Amino acid sequence: MTSVRLTDLAHGGGCGCKLAPSVLQQLLADKPAAAPFAQLLVGTEASDDAAVWQVDDRTCVIATTDFFMPVVDDPFDFGRIAAANALSDVYAMGGKPIMALAILGMPLGKIDVETVRAILAGGEAACAQAGIPVAGGHSIDSAEPIYGLAAIGLCAPADVRRNGGAQVGDAIILTKGLGVGIYSAAFKKRALPPDAYAEMIASTTQLNSVGHALAKDADVHAITDVTGFGLLGHGLEMARASGVRLRIEQARLPFFTQAAALAQAGYITGASHRNWNSYGEGVTLPASLPDWQRALLTDPQTSGGLLVACKAERAQALLAMIEDAGYARARIIGTAVAGAPGIDIV
Repeated sequence: MTSVRLTDLAHGGGCGCKLAPSVLQQLLADKPAAAPFAQLLVGTEASDDAAVWQVDDRTCVIATTDFFMPVVDDPFDFGRIAAANALSDVYAMGGKPIMALAILGMPLGKIDVETVRAILAGGEAACAQAGIPVAGGHSIDSAEPIYGLAAIGLCAPADVRRNGGAQVGDAIILTKGLGVGIYSAAFKKRALPPDAYAEMIASTTQLNSVGHALAKDADVHAITDVTGFGLLGHGLEMARASGVRLRIEQARLPFFTQAAALAQAGYITGASHRNWNSYGEGVTLPASLPDWQRALLTDPQTSGGLLVACKAERAQALLAMIEDAGYARARIIGTAVAGAPGIDIV
């Protein structure tokens, strides 16, 4: 079988494949309320990262699914990234994963069996790092390669963290660097330097397991992960769900080392533009901000970091804990303030 780049078989890649926020809002606009299900603590009402079902006074089950098309060509790396991204939803809710099921769609006749086995092996490796099995799954013949997980986790009811809950005065922490979409756009066009590729792989395969530890701290009020809707999109979800305004300092944002240069050179995803057009009112940017700098803020992240709202007095200590856990690019990036829910970039 002729060797082919995985990314050439897909019209998009990673979390850049997600439907735009405005489209998703339309699809979910008439969803029935979850009120009849008292044990469903978290459903679709506030764009949270996963569903949460309370089993009893001590235990909640967290359930999520996430899958996408290749963001890289190495099948093992693709599997690791997709699995880490899916497990992130459990960590963002404050949980600890217990098992996963594989979701696989492959274009038969275009990808050989060994490549598919390597994708599955990558996903299993990420799950092994999380200390869980891939206990089953489902596969189909599809037009484009797709891989991901349905992930199940557990946590105590008091440890559930939603994207809502940020309070006025809270500090806002981001745990990983930004720029995955820009790097992936450059990679698809064979313009990403090897050191930048290594930087992207190191970030996207790092588990967001620190979320489980953060959720045990009562001074951590809200958590979400930054993925396909970009920093602005997921920040807006937090602001709207919390009824606060986020004041983000552009100079504090942790970007990948070559993200700015590549964005200036035009390596920007279509999803970045769709994201910006979907946000609507609520985002204010500095006057005369160049489009390429705006693209850094709307850039879709695949297996991105956690966005954390915490009591300001504890922010430095929590940041130190996050850094000690291996998140070298973690930064305090802003503050939650009173005002109409939205984001100000200053």
